[in-house]
Amino acid sequence: MLPAEIRRLDRVEEGEEFEIERLDRGEYRLVRRASANAGLVDWLLSCPEKGFFVPVPSESTDRL
Repeated sequence: MLPAEIRRLDRVEEGEEFEIERLDRGEYRLVRRASANAGLVDWLLSCPEKGFFVPVPSESTDRL
C-alpha cells in the first residue's frame, strides 16, 4: 500500500494498477498503467450537441 501522502500528491485513485520494475536490491520503480477508458467520459461529454449519436439501421437478427 502506498502512503497517503504519495497517493494524495500523485492523485492515485483506488483500483489503479502499476507496473513494478526492480532497479536494485530494495529499490523499485512504480509506473502507472494507462486505463483502457482514460478520457472516454470526457470525450462523450464533449459531444457537440444532443442527438450526435444516432441509431444505425441494420437488418434484423431474429432469424439467426
